[in-house]
Amino acid sequence: MSASIVIQDDLDFDYGRFDSAAFTQKTFANPQALAAVLDHTLLKPEATRQQVESLCTAGAVHHFACVMVNPIWVSTAVAVMAGTGVPVGSVLGYPFGASLVSTLRQEAAALIRLGVREFDMVLPVGLVKSGNHQAAQRHIHSVVNVVHHHGALLKVTLETNLLTMEEKLRAAEVAIQAGADFIKTSTGFAPGGATAADVALLRGVAGARCGIKASGAIRTLDQVRAMLEAGANRIGSSASAAILREFGVE
Repeated sequence: MSASIVIQDDLDFDYGRFDSAAFTQKTFANPQALAAVLDHTLLKPEATRQQVESLCTAGAVHHFACVMVNPIWVSTAVAVMAGTGVPVGSVLGYPFGASLVSTLRQEAAALIRLGVREFDMVLPVGLVKSGNHQAAQRHIHSVVNVVHHHGALLKVTLETNLLTMEEKLRAAEVAIQAGADFIKTSTGFAPGGATAADVALLRGVAGARCGIKASGAIRTLDQVRAMLEAGANRIGSSASAAILREFGVE
């Protein structure tokens, strides 16, 4: 699967470069365009069925890019989202990125059978920090093969706040070379969250080769704008509905 496929088709996209200013302007043109870049997310371990169902209802109403839930709630989310056109997403190896490759592949296959269309996995951070970049790339690529075989998308979370500048650059290239559709800033579980500086750094590495997802403590419309202007084209947030209300959506 080519990474260029995941860039929004309704927004102008030059395959030679990513125009952050133009993308931001068109995303903020109307509520529908803004909702289409938001992954509406609930990954708290204490989340209840009622909260998951409420998340999905909001996802259907606003037509977000996807609703993201933990694996245990995928069946519930798929049932609620049936017929809405909004894909269900889930996570792999969260939040530490320390699972066996065989475990990740098996879970991905099982979740795809349940109806998951988008995945967020975590970079094997320890491998990158150990300098074992080839092993990290093989780790991700093995999961990419399963996910892409079934026509789903894979976003690789780098957990930027745990990495040095050099490690961020290395990690981004590792994930891109492994076939990630998006590289993502943070899980939201490690200290700190997404920063515009990290998003700009990742876009600088990626160019137009893959998408950039900003995630981690993004709760306001101003933060969304800052991330898009820095080069993101997908935003992960548990406050997506509130962000739309700030935009003026009832």
